[in-house]
Amino acid sequence: MRIGVLVLPADPWPESLALARRIEEMGYDHLWTYDHLSWRRYRDKTWHAAIPWLTGVAAHTSRIRLGTMVSSPNFRHPVTLAKEAMTLDHISDGRLTLGIGAGGIGFDATVLGGQVLTPGERARRLDEFVGHLDALLSEPATSRVGDFYTVDEARMIPGSVQRPRVPLAVAAGGPKTMKTVIRYADAWITEGDEAKIRTNAALMDESGRTMDRILLVDNGDDRPLASVDAFTDLVGRYAELGFTDLVFHHPRPDDPVWTDDPAMVEKIATEVLPSLRG
Repeated sequence: MRIGVLVLPADPWPESLALARRIEEMGYDHLWTYDHLSWRRYRDKTWHAAIPWLTGVAAHTSRIRLGTMVSSPNFRHPVTLAKEAMTLDHISDGRLTLGIGAGGIGFDATVLGGQVLTPGERARRLDEFVGHLDALLSEPATSRVGDFYTVDEARMIPGSVQRPRVPLAVAAGGPKTMKTVIRYADAWITEGDEAKIRTNAALMDESGRTMDRILLVDNGDDRPLASVDAFTDLVGRYAELGFTDLVFHHPRPDDPVWTDDPAMVEKIATEVLPSLRG
């Protein structure tokens, strides 16, 4: 199993860059950041844009994969996001995974003056959004008309470094969005209740699609960063469900949720990652 770290884009740039480079040095497989305009309890605090943040990290790292967790249709259009992803794929020399989700009902849903959609509408919009991205990142010229977005003779030249395109990792937690994952995605992102994850994993198994499965670890009752044993146990449980990747939030002393000891990041790197490499 590959292990990644999610770092909030909520610190001064020199601190963020130093942390990103250290995560690469420790041997982690991928580094992610949230793609929001503002987010929950950080709404009135420092918060940087995801794509420029990842671009800066890409320019100062060489190996670690980079990803959005996750880009939202709430404030993005597939044409502009595809162009930014294509460019970042070149800057990173083919290290980008584009994580995409349906979008929630928080600040990002209303900041541009739009109406908050129902869960069913968000699922339909996600399916169209991902379908447009799949086409845009695969072809030099694209025209498509949907219920939510129009693409008129968009150009994506020179195309992605990665072929046939930048990998799409789609977040899904229910049967409607799982259909989008199965139809388009190169990877499935999920989080939350383990019983629900098991149900969706069974849907994936039944579909016959083979793809990476990425678990975004929350900080619930399991407290997976409480100890090396707790983390190892979590890895083992989800490996049995076919998960290929696990991503945890980097602890933050000033955050009420991710309160674990930051030294655990080093301990996992030295005591767990070598065993996962065989």
